[in-house]
Amino acid sequence: MRQYVTVIGMSLLINLVMMPFVQAEDTKQNELVEEAKAALLLDRDTGTILYEKNAEEELPPASMTKIMTLLLIMEALESESLTLEEEITISESAASMGGSQVFLEAGEVMSVEDLVKAIAIASGNDASVALAERIAGTEKEFVKQMNDKVEELGLNHTKFANASGLPAKEHYTTAHDMAMIAKELLKYEKIVNYTSIYEDYLRKGEENEFWLVNTNKLVHFSPYIDGLKTGYTSKAKYGLTATAKKDDMRVVSVVMGADNTEDRNEMTMKLIDYAFQQFESEKVYDKGDKVAELELQQAEDQVYDVVTSEQISLLQDKQQTDEKPLQTDVHLYDEDISLPIEKGDTIGELVISQDGEVIQQSDLHVAKQVNYANYFTLWKRSIGFITKHTDI
Repeated sequence: MRQYVTVIGMSLLINLVMMPFVQAEDTKQNELVEEAKAALLLDRDTGTILYEKNAEEELPPASMTKIMTLLLIMEALESESLTLEEEITISESAASMGGSQVFLEAGEVMSVEDLVKAIAIASGNDASVALAERIAGTEKEFVKQMNDKVEELGLNHTKFANASGLPAKEHYTTAHDMAMIAKELLKYEKIVNYTSIYEDYLRKGEENEFWLVNTNKLVHFSPYIDGLKTGYTSKAKYGLTATAKKDDMRVVSVVMGADNTEDRNEMTMKLIDYAFQQFESEKVYDKGDKVAELELQQAEDQVYDVVTSEQISLLQDKQQTDEKPLQTDVHLYDEDISLPIEKGDTIGELVISQDGEVIQQSDLHVAKQVNYANYFTLWKRSIGFITKHTDI
């Protein structure tokens, strides 16, 4: 049944020093990653590409694959189909994973939060498979969800064959696609609470206590870097998808195919330093800010808050001084809204435009789950409506 929808929204005029699009330069002075096969630098909030090199070349991602694995985990946590406190029994399949691992044992019980730490800090292949099986039933089905998400994000040069990044046929991505997956993951701001940890322990105080040390050493040495994920295989060489935040500006850098960790880390720092030296960001909305109200006549409550799905900022070139007016509008998908609506479901978008041209779009969510009203509530609502509109 089609729902009656009323939108109580807002349009805002913003005057900011704005640099909506930045073209990656091919000059020698900006050749920041000469020793990498591919690289990309991205402003997270606007999606603006600040630098790129061979960004569409298909390459093996190695353990940077786990950025997509973590994205699906965070989506499950957001939808409350998974909780950090839930305890998972480790399967034989998960325990048998090779490569980077935290040595989970078949039959062992571990919390979701500890498994997330094992992935985010120590790049545990076994922990990745354990959570993949919990979310999708099998790793194979989880990989299908990974590739469905790739399609949803509109990425044309990525395909996953497993949840860990172990070498496999038909398992590849690009610097561009890796940055876009990281951009999506960073909508879930709590992920950096885990990726920024330099060291921690699993089974603390037990006989089989395991020391977790972050494979991304830059989180220890840089005041700005707080994630995300390293990767290495003999074929992929050394890669790092990093994120850093300074003031209101968050960037994502991707380096793929470096010869060693030193070169990989040095190139990552050059990219991030370049971003913060040349650009700055001004925050317009925090994640979860109310931007409109949605009135649904057949829902439990008649009015629901419409909120932002992520932090929204506008990128500024430090060298540009012209003020340019921007307009912000709320557009809800009135024709497609039907009950029930899960918390976190996309019901519209926030659109920022300049001189009539759209320069930024971001999904909007309802702040809480929306269910059908019961018959008694609908009856009372109808009586109230009739009474209000009847002359006495």
